[in-house]
Amino acid sequence: MTYREYRAPTGLLPVVACLWRNDTLVDGAERVVPDGCVDLVWLGAGAPLVVGPDTGPVLWEPTGVPTCGVRLRQGAAGNVLGLPASTVRDLQVPLAEVWPEEAGALSEQVATAGDTAECLRLLAGAVLHRRAMPDPLATEAARRLADREIRVADLAAELGVSERQLHRRVTAAVGYAPKTLARVARLRRLIGADEAPAMSLADQALAAGYASQAHMTDEVHRLTGVTPVRFLEDVRLTAA
Repeated sequence: MTYREYRAPTGLLPVVACLWRNDTLVDGAERVVPDGCVDLVWLGAGAPLVVGPDTGPVLWEPTGVPTCGVRLRQGAAGNVLGLPASTVRDLQVPLAEVWPEEAGALSEQVATAGDTAECLRLLAGAVLHRRAMPDPLATEAARRLADREIRVADLAAELGVSERQLHRRVTAAVGYAPKTLARVARLRRLIGADEAPAMSLADQALAAGYASQAHMTDEVHRLTGVTPVRFLEDVRLTAA
């Protein structure tokens, strides 16, 4: 299994978490779990897709060729796409449906690209052409949720906005409501805690912000479809 991430070009750093290539799907399936991000994806044939933020596990079937994509930062997707990110939540949508005036030529160029490096260059160039910037409120909310466990009401107070405004801005920019984003952030902290040496599963659960090991087990199963032990066996923390 080979999955590689590449640093976004300087001009895209505010809105792009990484560029990536995945060889896993050449001859195998892969379970993808929620990470709070929207990706522009090329499956090695056909037109690029917008893959929205997932709320549960998705099993990708083998494509026979390497795949690649551009991962948008949490808080940037709405402005880059030009529509609320919640519109594509749990969906895989042809890019042409999102950017009807631009994606036709891009799809043709991607279809004739010689390799994934050229495809990534084209996709990154299309994002740069949008000249979008992330929503600063949603970006800061996502950062604080990633750092620690915090109630949504307290987060809104820290940011100086109402819960309603926080909900609206985060949902439009990220694709999730703040409570869902908090659950995904907790799952990602669990992955990070698993990298610490000699920690028990119960300690990992507490370090990630779960109320108990039982709470973690329930949440992990809802988001990934498997047990925490199975999930943590070969999981990797990806850019977000």
